[in-house]
Amino acid sequence: MFPREGKVLCALSGGRDSMCLLHILLELAPEYGFSVACAHYNHRLRDSESDRDARFAEEYCTRLGIPIYLGSGDVAAFAREKGLGVEEAARKLRYAFLERTADEIGAQKIATAHNAEDNAETMLLNLIRGSGLSGLGGIPPVRGRIIRPLLKTSRAEIESYLEEKGIPHVEDSTNARDDYTRNRLRHGVLPVLRELNPAFVQNISRTADILREDEEFISELALDFIRENMRKIGESAVLPAKLLEELPNPVSARVFKIVTGKGLSAVHIEALRQLCRSENPSASVDLPGMQVIREYDMLVFSPPKWEKIRERTLSPGETVEIPEAKLKIKCEYFENCPEIHNSLNIFFFKYESICGNLSIRSRRAGDKIKILGRNYTKSLKKLFTDAKLTQRERDLTPILADEKGALAVYGFGMDERCAALPGERALKIEIIKTGEGH
Repeated sequence: MFPREGKVLCALSGGRDSMCLLHILLELAPEYGFSVACAHYNHRLRDSESDRDARFAEEYCTRLGIPIYLGSGDVAAFAREKGLGVEEAARKLRYAFLERTADEIGAQKIATAHNAEDNAETMLLNLIRGSGLSGLGGIPPVRGRIIRPLLKTSRAEIESYLEEKGIPHVEDSTNARDDYTRNRLRHGVLPVLRELNPAFVQNISRTADILREDEEFISELALDFIRENMRKIGESAVLPAKLLEELPNPVSARVFKIVTGKGLSAVHIEALRQLCRSENPSASVDLPGMQVIREYDMLVFSPPKWEKIRERTLSPGETVEIPEAKLKIKCEYFENCPEIHNSLNIFFFKYESICGNLSIRSRRAGDKIKILGRNYTKSLKKLFTDAKLTQRERDLTPILADEKGALAVYGFGMDERCAALPGERALKIEIIKTGEGH
């Protein structure tokens, strides 16, 4: 958890847990070689009591010579604006302040004072909500640079430590009320569970460790599958439907969550599994902020819409950026064309045969091409269908065209209509990748 040097930012509310955390950090700092700073966030939910806590934290740190950084926010207004519960709104604003402060002061770690009972309450809340392994694993001891050194320490041990050391603290009056679900668990459920088994908190902490290990193992299987089978196309991720269907359910659920970057519900996950089994080659599932499309034997995870290639005119001596396709187009003029080496991304066009302006664009309805060296004309729709391109790939495949129609298709070849010969005046068009994913 602790860096061997550098700085640890302690989230200091002024309550029992955070005051215990601060002093333990101060005891460990010489051993590990790090320094300690504090951050206090005023949620402005308890009127004068909130201001009292901020003053206590500031005065205490000043007396000990510890740097402290103060922040505040209107949690109630933020909750109304975002449609959040007050607890969730407070957590979002508090962690945003801690991350921002850590960035500003160069802290390697941010320490919060979650204890063993907090972890037990979180596990029970997640169980009530119907969580999977990730939620049942409770609060992670380390998440990024967030560390929780007291996660296996009980409230009784914390209170004993404060009494032994004579460390002051402030009381949050809302902790005594049952306004919040967590407080109802704390006051009504945990005492009953302790009566049934006095070691309940220690046992559930051990269970959390086991469940986190199981979650990490299954998630690693999902990551291995993604590394071996996923390809990126722009902002889209593409995975083979058949292989997804064959995965054990726990692994496929995590593949879907990792690829989408979302906490998917059981309904969403089952809909994606049905999509894997679907015989409809263009079926789709809508997720929040994302669409998953069945393209033949592949699943394409994409933003709901994407930008097609905007048409741009190409002129000799210019290089044109196509950021939507992560490409750039280099255009060169040759008075006497050298030896021709056409490829799937380099094309030599006979200058006199180009009708009007030469441009780069996405495909259009009715586009056709007679690829050099083949004795047939094919529509781009048929060309792309035969190649099993996804909808996104079709829209982001560059088409070189003049006023008569398509002259070349990136990755497929050029039309014989404007093919240059050595010694002729020619335009050389080179399509160059500028990023990963095409």
